[in-house]
Amino acid sequence: MTLLSDLFLTFAKIGAFTFGGGYAMIALIDYECVEKKGWITSDELTDITVIAESTPGPIAINCATYTGYKQRGVPGAIVATAAMVLPSFLIILLISLFFEQLLRYEIVVKAFAGIRVAVAILIIQAAVKMIQKMMRKTQRTALSIAFVVVSFGVVFVLNLLGIRFSTIYLILIAGALGYVLYAVPKQNGGKK
Repeated sequence: MTLLSDLFLTFAKIGAFTFGGGYAMIALIDYECVEKKGWITSDELTDITVIAESTPGPIAINCATYTGYKQRGVPGAIVATAAMVLPSFLIILLISLFFEQLLRYEIVVKAFAGIRVAVAILIIQAAVKMIQKMMRKTQRTALSIAFVVVSFGVVFVLNLLGIRFSTIYLILIAGALGYVLYAVPKQNGGKK
């Protein structure tokens, strides 16, 4: 049985050492909770991420809450959620108190520039892992690859052109396309 202290320390570490929000934290959650400790499966993390994206609240907090609940019920959910939030809250509180003074130092400005690059890499790493997991779960690999490439290409071009596209619409369109591409052929007697 997982100890509450282990849940707290694990999620506090994730919360303290991850910059860039939920997507950047997914890679660390995957490493700590799936690969290292085996608290949740890879499929569960993917499902949690999808559900967390479509429900209120930050993705990482929803992942922590689910993992804590799975391991220790309601007390585990509370401890994991608090542990995920507390370090970030304290760090932001400290930074906000001294933010203006910190930005006067060139080393701090350059450190933030480096952190931005690391955050982008963490987000890309999380996306690649999720795509790899999706590919393992589907029998229609070519269609899945085409779906990912076309979706990425469209969003990339829209961003390059400066066209703002709501994430909500993206989720709705992806859900509708996923249903048409994967569920409709199955219902009509086609291949999975």
